[in-house]
Amino acid sequence: MNHEDGDKGSTAPERSTPDPSTTPDSVEPENTADEPASEADEAPTTQPSADEAPTTQLHLGDLGERSEEQAPLWVEPPANEDVTQVIPAIPPGPVPGPTQAYTTPAEDPTVVAPAAASPVPPQSEPQPAEPQPAEEPAEKTPARASWVKVAAITGGVVAVIGIAYAADLAVSSGKVPRGVTVAGVDVGGSTRAEAESTLQAQVGPRVGQPLTVQAGDVSTELVPSAAGLGVDWEATLDRAHSQPLNPFTRLASFFTTDEIGVVSTRDEAALASAVDGLRSETDRASREGTVVFEGATPVPVDPSTGQNLNGEGAEAALIERWAFGETVDLPVDVVPVTVTQEGVQRALDDVAVPAASADLVVTGRDGKVATAPRQQIGAIVGFEPDGNGGLKPTYNIEAATGILAPQLVSTEIVPKDAKITLDGGSPTVVPAVVGDLVQWPKTLETLPEVLRGNGSHTTAAVYGPIPPALTTEAAQALGVKEVIGEFTTGGFSAASGTNIRLAASEINGALIKPGDTFSLNGYTGPRGTAQGYVESGIINNGRPDTAVGGGVSQVATTLYNAAYFAGMEDVAHTEHSYYISRYPEAREATVFEGAIDLQFRNTGKTGVMIQAIGGASDLTIRFWGTKSVDVESITGNRTKPTQPDTVTLPAGDHCIASSGAPGFTASDTRVISDHASGQEISRDTRTVRYDPVPIVKCEEPGAPKPDERTPAASPAPSAPAENPTTTPKPNGGG
Repeated sequence: MNHEDGDKGSTAPERSTPDPSTTPDSVEPENTADEPASEADEAPTTQPSADEAPTTQLHLGDLGERSEEQAPLWVEPPANEDVTQVIPAIPPGPVPGPTQAYTTPAEDPTVVAPAAASPVPPQSEPQPAEPQPAEEPAEKTPARASWVKVAAITGGVVAVIGIAYAADLAVSSGKVPRGVTVAGVDVGGSTRAEAESTLQAQVGPRVGQPLTVQAGDVSTELVPSAAGLGVDWEATLDRAHSQPLNPFTRLASFFTTDEIGVVSTRDEAALASAVDGLRSETDRASREGTVVFEGATPVPVDPSTGQNLNGEGAEAALIERWAFGETVDLPVDVVPVTVTQEGVQRALDDVAVPAASADLVVTGRDGKVATAPRQQIGAIVGFEPDGNGGLKPTYNIEAATGILAPQLVSTEIVPKDAKITLDGGSPTVVPAVVGDLVQWPKTLETLPEVLRGNGSHTTAAVYGPIPPALTTEAAQALGVKEVIGEFTTGGFSAASGTNIRLAASEINGALIKPGDTFSLNGYTGPRGTAQGYVESGIINNGRPDTAVGGGVSQVATTLYNAAYFAGMEDVAHTEHSYYISRYPEAREATVFEGAIDLQFRNTGKTGVMIQAIGGASDLTIRFWGTKSVDVESITGNRTKPTQPDTVTLPAGDHCIASSGAPGFTASDTRVISDHASGQEISRDTRTVRYDPVPIVKCEEPGAPKPDERTPAASPAPSAPAENPTTTPKPNGGG
């Protein structure tokens, strides 16, 4: 070990490359023998400054023994660590000046040390070195030369880049930055005017061209201009900003693009309308999975989600992307389904297929059977979502009953209400009949189990008693035992008689329970040719005319008077507009199907039965019940007479001559008294104004007209009635 090894850590290590200002001209190679070196000849050392790296001493003893293949000997020591680098010995002899410290790639690396001076005896402690005049080396070191060259090249490159940057900035000044594209059109490097011209030529036409839009799985088209879209060219080019000053940004612009899009003008109402117009094609309701029947074959229906166009998102997408001329994706909201494909398959296998495997058979009495063929199973069995991804079966009991019930009618006993007849001239109660009918809801409540198997689908009919609507006891309790009111009218034509007798037969036997309201139109129903009514005379707009059902107003007047004297409460009735002499003044009524009705209410404690007897030329209606009141009618004098107008019409089938009649005002007062005590219960007066019946003249065409002036064919409007209860109407079937 040399002397420096023994003092490791006490002094700073020296640099492997000597500093020309501190290193002697030559260094004696280390003595292989342990000869002491003299203090005078020992090379002085210099303490390194704080910012210098620690130096490494080289040992040259084995330099000549290294092979050519070995790596360079010098190794940078770790920081803050004293390391001695051993350098192999070299042949003795002076080494002139500094030499190359590196080799060409073909040579082995070598380390050159200063030439040896004289053996340096070991010293016990270092002595300060005598100052030596600094000498410049004969030539610069290769490291310094390399850095100088790099610096020169770098400076040149920077200068070239600076010149190129300045030139590029000068050339592009006032133009759209390089790399800028608008809706896919490159306008970088153009002047603003050139860019606008280019865009108007290439992007402008797109506003009127059909644009493909994709909404979910639906593709359709719209024209941007029709949707209120356009381009604000100034605002669009303003997006490009000015030329960038950052050199890296300018360099990157040679290789990248900056898409700035367009600034769209838009008509909000037109855009919203256009988007809504797409919904007929884009929107689709979801379809739940289910099972349907095609005849006797169950068919699965796969579930399918629906979609609804997202209006707000669609507008935003169109505004942003329409100008690119490419398909625009519009957002949609998915409408989910609740039934899975697996749920459909389970319903098919577990319910539908077994249900359609055989006819549904219901056995009745006396060997009778009712059959619902398997081809009709779809009318009975259905499916609906169960909320858990599957389907639950539904059974249409009403539909099944409609198919099966008619086939077992012959095995049933139909219930019959008790009736009150007048055979023998007095009321008689005909007992009711309790029915015995198939209880179809009860019979079919086991339908799910009956249809579940793949074998016979047979079940027995369940019968049960059905009480009549009016039992015998209830009919007897109604108290229908005597006439409590009646009225007779006559003087009708043969045709009118047909209609009068038919309507009378329909209301004959009608039973009005306590508190019930009777309606003539409601009870008879339609009165047309299909029901047997014929055409007969009516009053139409003040003139005689004909219509199907004419004459039924006589039934209304007769019925009204019978109810009047029976003490029924008047609910609704309307007098004729023109007085008809066979009816009592202010105590008559007309009807017209669908417009004018006659209604009254039974306010008594017992029931009332109507008896209607239509003869050849008269009609009698009686009310049977329990008499509790007496009714008196007081007819007032005629007042305020009015004279008829004359109407001249062309002669023909539609012109019926009339001598006319004056109009007048009349009143009737009904006084109701208690039958048992005779005490007055109520007194009501009704006032009616009758219009004059026009004088109708039928003249042949071309006949000379009378000298006197005649009014228009239609009579003048009538003045309002004096009494608020008076409601004259055009005459119906009188």
